[in-house]
Amino acid sequence: MSGIRNMLPWNTPSAVAVRRGDNGFSIAALQEEMNRLFEHFYNGMEVRMTDWDAALPTSPAINVTESPNAFKVEAALPGIEAKDVKVETVGGVLTISGERKEEKKEEKPGSYLRQEISYGSFMRSVTLPETADGGKAKAEFRNGVLTVTVPKKADAVQKPQKIEVKQAA
Repeated sequence: MSGIRNMLPWNTPSAVAVRRGDNGFSIAALQEEMNRLFEHFYNGMEVRMTDWDAALPTSPAINVTESPNAFKVEAALPGIEAKDVKVETVGGVLTISGERKEEKKEEKPGSYLRQEISYGSFMRSVTLPETADGGKAKAEFRNGVLTVTVPKKADAVQKPQKIEVKQAA
């Protein structure tokens, strides 16, 4: 039975129908289908682009957390060295920028079948809350993760106030 399925016209690479996922419309399924269509279009050309999102310049993925005393921004920067990263705050905006440099290696025979690792400049900005003290931010880089800790302004740190409870008359 599977041999017959392979002969159906919609199972050929030239089919242009968009397949639906198990649960109806799916962005991931649409992206896969678009990648497949572009791959088929560029098949046989010198330059083939299969994953358009991998070819576009990207900004680093981040996590932003808040504790009682500070805000913490973590940025994933694999393959980058601390000396190639710049962190600054201006006007309440934290900016992480830098460059992923390509290692120059002796050329070997052959060519890439797929190249998704991007090199070049990157930048990511985060607007800090008004309670953040950007001038006192500290940055640490470890194992490809940049951690920027921005303390809260002294008047923004809320300390619990004990309120006396009196018996009503």
